[in-house]
Amino acid sequence: MKHLVLAALTSIIASPVLSQADDKPLSAIDWLSESVETEPTVAEPPIVGNATPPNITVTPLDQPSKDVVGLLPSNVTGLPRDMWAASDEDTLVTLIMAKQPEMLPAMQDLLKVLLLAEADPPFDAGPDGALFLARVDKLLDLGALQPAQSLIERAEPNTGPLFRRWFDVALLTGTENAACDHMDNNPVVAPTYSARIFCLARNGDWQTAVLTLNTHRVLGDITPQEETLITRFLDPELADGQEPLDPPARISPLVFRMHEAIGERLNTPSLPLAFAHADLGSTTGWKAQLEAAERLARHGAVSENVLQKFYTARTPAASGGIWDRAEAIQRFDTAMQARNPNAIGRALPGAWGAMKEAKTEVAFAKIYGSDLQKLPLRGVATDMAFTIGLLSPDYEGVALAASDRTGADAFLVAIARGVPQEVSVGDPLELAIQAAFNGASPPAELTSLAENGKLGEALLRSIAVFGQGYDGDTTAITDALALMRSVGMEGVARQAALQLMILERSP
Repeated sequence: MKHLVLAALTSIIASPVLSQADDKPLSAIDWLSESVETEPTVAEPPIVGNATPPNITVTPLDQPSKDVVGLLPSNVTGLPRDMWAASDEDTLVTLIMAKQPEMLPAMQDLLKVLLLAEADPPFDAGPDGALFLARVDKLLDLGALQPAQSLIERAEPNTGPLFRRWFDVALLTGTENAACDHMDNNPVVAPTYSARIFCLARNGDWQTAVLTLNTHRVLGDITPQEETLITRFLDPELADGQEPLDPPARISPLVFRMHEAIGERLNTPSLPLAFAHADLGSTTGWKAQLEAAERLARHGAVSENVLQKFYTARTPAASGGIWDRAEAIQRFDTAMQARNPNAIGRALPGAWGAMKEAKTEVAFAKIYGSDLQKLPLRGVATDMAFTIGLLSPDYEGVALAASDRTGADAFLVAIARGVPQEVSVGDPLELAIQAAFNGASPPAELTSLAENGKLGEALLRSIAVFGQGYDGDTTAITDALALMRSVGMEGVARQAALQLMILERSP
């Protein structure tokens, strides 16, 4: 089971948590579009020709909880199906949605495995699927839109809360036509007027869209700000000669897309991580694509191949910053494809420096770490290749092939082999890591959770504990790593320890 958890992520792909609105459920995130009515009421069947979208809510009796839905089965994750079963659902929701400090890639991966795992629901789970919604919302917070979309589709977006999230993912990934079709065909989602008008226009029914806007403008159902934005969205010529709209106080994916459609695109770097996906589309400039890809890859929200694709897409036409990073990666990639050790040795320092600057070292290691070990490199390139290899999925093989390393490298080799206690160390962080692999017992409260059918809860808490250690509490590092090792997460513990030692990060 040792490597199953991290291996599970290679086939599916992966910020701080946003604040919660006081008047919304804990699992709601505040940038979701208000695309469905929050409290729809049952209405008469729609009348032909009426521009008003019907408010219809259907609540099936004895509807099974969606908490059970996942993408990764137990034989892939190595986690038991009952990892949530003995825990209280509200506790799990709180733990999942709690604000986390900056996480190392190994912890990001573990958290996403927990969020995507198929598992039995908590003992007190209700039909509203609160845990499922929290899992989806955390994926959205992490910018992991593709897994979130797949998870929702596996569960079916047949409720207002689920459709709301699915609709926003579609808006940010440019697949909104399917979501609009679903909205038309499923009145249960009770779309708001703004969402309805947007979808009518996207589907080419401009006349009904205008009629809907005019009807609800008269009825006072649309705010002045919504009216102005929607009017320009329906007829961009009305904005000719007028000042651009002021940036809205609350930017949702629906507002973002309408601003984009009227030629007043909002900048994504200051928006939540999920919005960066909108910059990966073909209508965005290469620089914006590169910046978005780096930001997403830094948080594990896209695969390393996505980052590589944008780095190598074109020839940089300028210099400095991100252009220099793209040029350094292209020069190195060309050398790697030619299998020229001398050229690789010359290009590697620049490429590795670029990845350290972008904080995407692990993504780089996933692409090149294994191949670098097979090349006859010399000097500084040899040491860099060794370090990169320890950040790759083949970290143990790299360590076994470099057992003659001395000094600080000897401790890294020992971590990768799972025996850091065999090396003499004195630094507090090194001692904390060493203790976790040398028989230190996990905290009693975490052990009790794991032994009493609450493994998922124990792992969520251990991720939080590790975050405390990342912030300077070395005892917490020992506690978290010891718990992970005690429940079979040996690979996670080793990679987290290696990343803690190698990556230059500030919490």
